[in-house]
Amino acid sequence: MVNQRSVSAIEDLKELQSLIVAQLGRVLPNHSILWDEEDTRPYECDGLSAYRALPLVVVLPESEKEVIEVITLCKELAVPIVPRGAGTGLSGGARPITHGVLLSLTRLKSILSLDPKARLARVQPGVRNLAISEAAQPLGLCYAPDPSSQIACSIGGNVSENAGGVHCLKYGLTLHNVLRVRGVLSSGEVIEVGGESLDSPGLDLLPLIVGSEGMMMVITEVTVRLIPRPSSAKVIMASFQSLEQCGSAVAGIIAAGIIPAGLEMMDRSAISAAEAFVEAGYDLDAEAILLCESDGVEDEVDEEIARMSTVLSTHGASRLQCSESEAERLRFWSGRKNAFPAAGRISPDYYCMDGTIPRRHIAGLLGYIKTLEQQYHLNCMNVFHAGDGNMHPLILFNGEDPDEWNRAESFGNDILKKCIELGGTVTGEHGVGVEKLDSLCHQFSDDERAFLWELKAAFDPLGLLNPDKGLPSLRRCVELGRNPRHNPRLMHQDLERF
Repeated sequence: MVNQRSVSAIEDLKELQSLIVAQLGRVLPNHSILWDEEDTRPYECDGLSAYRALPLVVVLPESEKEVIEVITLCKELAVPIVPRGAGTGLSGGARPITHGVLLSLTRLKSILSLDPKARLARVQPGVRNLAISEAAQPLGLCYAPDPSSQIACSIGGNVSENAGGVHCLKYGLTLHNVLRVRGVLSSGEVIEVGGESLDSPGLDLLPLIVGSEGMMMVITEVTVRLIPRPSSAKVIMASFQSLEQCGSAVAGIIAAGIIPAGLEMMDRSAISAAEAFVEAGYDLDAEAILLCESDGVEDEVDEEIARMSTVLSTHGASRLQCSESEAERLRFWSGRKNAFPAAGRISPDYYCMDGTIPRRHIAGLLGYIKTLEQQYHLNCMNVFHAGDGNMHPLILFNGEDPDEWNRAESFGNDILKKCIELGGTVTGEHGVGVEKLDSLCHQFSDDERAFLWELKAAFDPLGLLNPDKGLPSLRRCVELGRNPRHNPRLMHQDLERF
């Protein structure tokens, strides 16, 4: 057996790689271990391609038993682990560590059970989001959270990031649709949080695990809530000649006591790019559009559509178009769902932000982004979940030009700082990853960051799970100008080890 001290003394990465591969060969078949560069290169980043690192070793376990064996071995060697789902994340949360193991869960992709009476599904973490609804469709059920990447993203990744989607206003985020999570701690111990009943014994740890970005446990099974598929759904495409009118209409709908199934906003740049890509039928003369969806029983849908139309007209909508068929409804949504790839067609690269603000500040933040476009000489498309103020500015740049990337990164940081100033937060559903570590130094106080580190340490005392993600180190915040008061509770921990 190789001990921790001998592993930590190895500085040459090739030597370390050979040792880890040899040890992994004791618990995994050869086809589940990747170490040649041409095999590991596809894992160097997630959807945020600006942050890359070549993994030392990639493992692809095929069962929970193999996950436990890999984690137990890494604990014995004191080797860090980065869990990875489908790799569609947008904050660098699945970026590898050059001296660690990347643990891919894509082969754990079975739907273990569907219970139409209890309206739940038990699935492994590698199951695609959309695959759950596809499997439940014959039962008249579906899984509500629908991120734009739902055709590819995995449920394990959704849980790790607390993903949302265009229907999260009415049906909630991943947290509101997950009943139970099973996973493995860095000690190799299997734990379960939550349960299939309305309440479960002990502390409610589920909200702590959902959105923990792979820093506390490696997810091996998820039980999700299923809902009846709506019998009817219609969407209004509302055009506005100013961002202020559009933002006001969002507030007006909520103030009227209406909770749409979806309430999404796109500005002129996003409208133009999406329309050129999918021909969704968008109004190219509008400064902004709202997509307002109602679903449920047909009579209720018709009534809600009429109420929303009145509110939209009152707030200055220049054009209202309601879908007249399911095909047209899906066409209207196709532009919003394909906004990110549409950006990729008009720019070599884009940098997607994820700040959340109070709804009343939507127009103000969009105006601020316009000034940043001039300051940084970069264009920005805006698509977002208007109903809950979750903004997704897409900063367009050329990644081959280091100066453009530096400007894009500064542009994004300024947006997140403004979100904090407006009473919001730096992430709504994409997570912190490596992208927003600096922003968290501004958002949380020293005591708050110390508490977050203590939570991390309670689940992962050795700091092996996703160690450089999600939480900024004390040193990082000091270097950014946040000089902490002397805090014994903070200082007594060796926080830099994470």
